[in-house]
Amino acid sequence: MTELEYKFTYDLLFKMIFTKHVKLLKSLVATLLSIPLDSIEQFEIRNAEIPPETLGDKFCRLDINMVVNGQLVDLEVQVNDDDDFPERSLYYWAREYSTALKIGDSYSDLPKAIVISILSFTMFKDYDGFHSEFHALEVTRHTQLTDKFCLHYFELPKLPVENLSKTDRLKLWLALFKAKTEEDLKKIEEMEVEEMQEAISAYKTVTVTPEFKEAARLRALARINEASALRSAERKGRQAGIHEGLQTGLQKGMEKVIEQLIKSGMTEEEVNRILKL
Repeated sequence: MTELEYKFTYDLLFKMIFTKHVKLLKSLVATLLSIPLDSIEQFEIRNAEIPPETLGDKFCRLDINMVVNGQLVDLEVQVNDDDDFPERSLYYWAREYSTALKIGDSYSDLPKAIVISILSFTMFKDYDGFHSEFHALEVTRHTQLTDKFCLHYFELPKLPVENLSKTDRLKLWLALFKAKTEEDLKKIEEMEVEEMQEAISAYKTVTVTPEFKEAARLRALARINEASALRSAERKGRQAGIHEGLQTGLQKGMEKVIEQLIKSGMTEEEVNRILKL
């Protein structure tokens, strides 16, 4: 098995492939949202550019933000589980939704906002399915409050890839994102599904470009710097903790000595005289 140097879940590669190959992105979004491809009449990428200066920022988020038939759709890949992803994805949704209100518009003019997250980790450990879709529902009646709230999560570890079918486009797309070796990609490529072959071809083309290699270098450097800063902060924190512990220990020890001296019958003046010595 030959491990892939870069996987489809690498956020930089993901964004470069799908912003440069809009036809593939459109097909991917239609599949993830379970809508017919030919039903998409409006399709616009709102953040296609990747400013080089942002790649060195550890907070750089390489999502793809789109307008699809008047709806705001945000698509991203997430590799690491930082234990706060539900809150993060809700924040991303709230930011998209709240910033869509234009001056003079009413709240009813706000478009539907959808956040789609492809995850390399298991988020819902009590559920076996790989796709979860959330809406704003009343807890007893399950009545929908509004149709403008929608979160999709696709958990790659749960995806079964043993018996892929040419007709199951959702599993095929997600299998690309789950692929970890060159053999995994070759298996999908040999199924002779045109858009899968196009996606793999785009992957091979983008990963050898100087543009991608330089961007990947900057991205990696930012992560190295971030890790180094965290290690330095932890080391300083440990040193500060040791110092504080010693001071606390000395203080408690001194209090114990004073207590014993007083119990032995010494006056306060005698104790103070010893402490000065």
